[in-house]
Amino acid sequence: MNYNPISVTDLNLYIKDKIGKDEYLNNVLVKGEISNFKHHYTGHMYFTLKDESSLIKCIMFKSYTSNLNFVPKDGMKVMVLGTVSVFERDGVYQIYCKAMQEDGLGSLHVAYEELKKKLSEEGLFDESHKKAIPQMPKCIGVLTSNTGSVIRDIINVSTRRNPNVYIKLLPVPVQGEGAAVKIANAIKIMNEKKMSDVIILARGGGSLEDLWPFNEEIVARAIYNSEIPVISAVGHETDFSISDFVADLRAPTPSAAAELAVPNVADVKLKIDGYNLRYKNALKKKIEVMKLRYEKCMMNRVFRNPLQGIQDRYVKVDMLNKSIQTSISKKIQERKLQLAESATKLDSLSPLKTLARGYSIVQMNGKVIKKVEDVDNGDDISIRLTDGSVSARVCKE
Repeated sequence: MNYNPISVTDLNLYIKDKIGKDEYLNNVLVKGEISNFKHHYTGHMYFTLKDESSLIKCIMFKSYTSNLNFVPKDGMKVMVLGTVSVFERDGVYQIYCKAMQEDGLGSLHVAYEELKKKLSEEGLFDESHKKAIPQMPKCIGVLTSNTGSVIRDIINVSTRRNPNVYIKLLPVPVQGEGAAVKIANAIKIMNEKKMSDVIILARGGGSLEDLWPFNEEIVARAIYNSEIPVISAVGHETDFSISDFVADLRAPTPSAAAELAVPNVADVKLKIDGYNLRYKNALKKKIEVMKLRYEKCMMNRVFRNPLQGIQDRYVKVDMLNKSIQTSISKKIQERKLQLAESATKLDSLSPLKTLARGYSIVQMNGKVIKKVEDVDNGDDISIRLTDGSVSARVCKE
């Protein structure tokens, strides 16, 4: 039996038409757990709805997301109302959601929140414990899968920023059973052997189940106990794992982790050149200022005629000396005048002046006789005159 072949697009459109005619699939209510959730910058939401055995892709356009009264997250159990249809470009069927309602939390999400709360209360997330990332590390230790794009991105970014940086890859499984134990052991080995200056713990994006090894307690405590600073770069920018909270620094992507760990030598050189230019300009300006100060100092008359100050002081000393001599002479003249006046006054009060006017002084035994009763008849007395003394005897009538 011969068939005319049809295109892939025609086949997908045929299937889409068949599904679209099913009334049950046009208005279906499905419950399950959200996984691999992405909120696109356009406002649309993309996620997978799953149960224990199966999963289906879902999309919720911006016109419907505005009616939500909660923020969907990985691990959250929900009920969605929508239409099942085929996206013919990719040949997949998915639920186009019109409404969504919370239906509890998934077991992984509950475990995530409980461990997060426990470790936070123990202080594993405290900023005071976080170590600074070295500014110029010589060796970068990377814990991730040895296959895939993550390690290639880290190598490309690191070597582009600094060709001299050395990268040590310690391959570890980044998902699946037993991955957490191997990741924790790798961190311990890195520290015991001092294999690097900083550790990048990285993997690409994925669902909550895929990222779960980085949400286990053994990995969190290994990061906390690491003496080497740890940068966590797990999943996409919107993904947050326990390792992100414990690590010394969280990077949104593995490439961003490489940028944070490895400085761009071109930027460093540019910064050093900038500092060098600033120091040169500052030194040049300092020299110019000192030169101006020197020239100003040399213009001072102290430097132009250093003896001028001494000579000026000689003149001042002479003037002071002359002033002192004049003052002394004036004082001597004043004292002479005062002495002459005092001598004149004293002379005018002298008894000799009185005697010169015809008065005399009568004395007996060296005492001046002032009254008649001071002498008796027959007493010998001495009479002082202006030109000498005479003796006499008292004869009372």
